[in-house]
Amino acid sequence: MATREWDAATYDSLPLPHVAWGQRVLDRMRLSGDERVLDAGCGTGRDGEALLARWPEVRLVGIDGSEQMITQARARLGDRAELHVADLTEPLPLAERVDAVMSVAAFHWITDHELLFANLAAVMRPGARLTSDCGGQGQLAVLTAALVEVTGEGKHGTSFKGVDETRASLERAGFDVEGVRLRPDPLRLEDPELLETYLATVNLGSHLATLPPEEHRPFVRTVREAMAEPVIDYVRLEIDAVRR
Repeated sequence: MATREWDAATYDSLPLPHVAWGQRVLDRMRLSGDERVLDAGCGTGRDGEALLARWPEVRLVGIDGSEQMITQARARLGDRAELHVADLTEPLPLAERVDAVMSVAAFHWITDHELLFANLAAVMRPGARLTSDCGGQGQLAVLTAALVEVTGEGKHGTSFKGVDETRASLERAGFDVEGVRLRPDPLRLEDPELLETYLATVNLGSHLATLPPEEHRPFVRTVREAMAEPVIDYVRLEIDAVRR
């Protein structure tokens, strides 16, 4: 996640299913309203803003590996949050432990979930809750098949974990697991131009980073045309766990 930069403004303008994912995460959090909460992979601050709308007295901390995302988050949240550009695979730069961690659509950008969960556990007080959503096992099969047809290899830069391996990783990192589940949540985008913008901004950034700018649009169009249907077949991995 730390090695990828994002077009944060375009990202924020898209019809993102991430908004609903964030609402589901907030619905599962059990806050009294005065906690210090870490948004791990906070992006543009959209979910943090929604958190503060529900619990205005929460002390929000946001971490993301993208400078552009944090810049967008600062514009959105102002002085209502403590924000850091930081890598979730490194020890986290927090001076004070947190009472809860939330995360939406971030953890699948990290390959080593053992390290990720250990770093989160290190900044969580005992009894702190982890409530998260990310891409899970089986996600983006349609897009992956198209990439194999176009490039000879599948999607890279992401890691979609399953239920059993996630539960084991959490337990080894010091969490008591309340629930880990997979939720299919496909997104259909019939407008070819919108689908291409979505693919370029959200799904194909790791591939486009290896190509010169003039090849970006033709590559995205070729991938879109190779897709069996205009569907981003999301499968969400939802986690509820408590720091032991």
